[in-house]
Amino acid sequence: MALDPRLLEILACPEDKGPLLYFPDEDALYNPRLHRRYLVEDDIPNMLIDEADAVEEAEHERLMARAESEAIAFTFAT
Repeated sequence: MALDPRLLEILACPEDKGPLLYFPDEDALYNPRLHRRYLVEDDIPNMLIDEADAVEEAEHERLMARAESEAIAFTFAT
């Protein structure tokens, strides 16, 4: 089950307050500015900064290429 579209419209990174990319099949929200991934567990986004995963450059490039090729939009427009 994917996150509610209404939630995605307002969901932001708790650290920089910017929009996120949502990868439903990876159960993850990604902040490309901070290279930080927030996991979605049981359809609940874990937005705790201390529990986010740091993303290495190769993984960042993979996620960004995927977002571009699949037209994955940010959670909200800035």
